[in-house]
Amino acid sequence: MANPFRGQVIKLYRTLLYLGRDYPQGSAYFKERLKSAFMKNKDVTDPDKIQKLVARGNSLIKELEAMCFLRKYQVMKKKYSEAKK
Repeated sequence: MANPFRGQVIKLYRTLLYLGRDYPQGSAYFKERLKSAFMKNKDVTDPDKIQKLVARGNSLIKELEAMCFLRKYQVMKKKYSEAKK
């Protein structure tokens, strides 16, 4: 029987992989950690546990987006404060 969460998990992985491009320690480091995290949980079959893991991944997406926006804001602030001087 097919897992009903398969599509959610694949979408989560792709989204995290995309957001990992701007990770401060490098995209290769992020990709390696992401793959190991997903491989560690590949044998989970309990639907409640899968939902909790997907929810955790979605919260990680929000954190990565916030970190990315903060970095962009800091760069812009630095650029415009130097232009005023």
